[in-house]
Amino acid sequence: MARTKLVAGNWKMHGDIAANQTLLNALKAGAAGSRAAMAVCVPFPYLAQARSALAGTPIAWGAQDVSRHAQGAYTGEVSATMLKDFECRYAIVGHSERRAYHGETDELVAAKADAAIKSGLIPIICVGETLAEREGNITAAVVTRQLDAVVSCIGAAGLAKSVVAYEPVWAIGTGKTASPEQAQEVHALIRARVAAVDAHVAAGLQILYGGSMKPSNARELMAQPDIDGGLIGGAALVAADFLAIGAAA
Repeated sequence: MARTKLVAGNWKMHGDIAANQTLLNALKAGAAGSRAAMAVCVPFPYLAQARSALAGTPIAWGAQDVSRHAQGAYTGEVSATMLKDFECRYAIVGHSERRAYHGETDELVAAKADAAIKSGLIPIICVGETLAEREGNITAAVVTRQLDAVVSCIGAAGLAKSVVAYEPVWAIGTGKTASPEQAQEVHALIRARVAAVDAHVAAGLQILYGGSMKPSNARELMAQPDIDGGLIGGAALVAADFLAIGAAA
């Protein structure tokens, strides 16, 4: 099954109104040169700006997190229905920084993915191992545990409405990158694990690489059979770099 490549930018906690507008304008101007579907996941306060700038363009937008709760007394939380009000397509769930800095468990990540799907959002479900876990040769066990928690919650039907992103945590913001072979090995593991649940869903599942993808390595990474695009951090803040990654798909 042919899978469309997806290049999704994660702006993290960066940006201001003026800088965002310059970046969004440049992305709009260059989007036609992308061979991949493109999206930007921006901080909550800038969702309105992203919608205003990108409506009617090929670039989708989304959020970097979503609450597991539909509504209620959850100060600081943002629900999936609120994100839909801003016409978001995507919501990142379980990013390694949320897991590390906010103590998000596998079960919470699964619940967030479920909430996103039920409101019509596409969750970008992040899995990945730390440097200590890789050096301990437990990458497969960690990624499988994280993925299985999601599968047990949303099932094959939910996975069919999701994107998975593999983040080798040791390669995020460090300048290090998993080799194409290292990345492909884990992507293949993810696809095989999903295939054990539903082969058809596995064949169509977009699995993104999220560890310091940049213009210099994007083509080689995305040439691997199970790498269907990238979840881009630092390079997503530089229009020329982000567009170059899209063109490399």
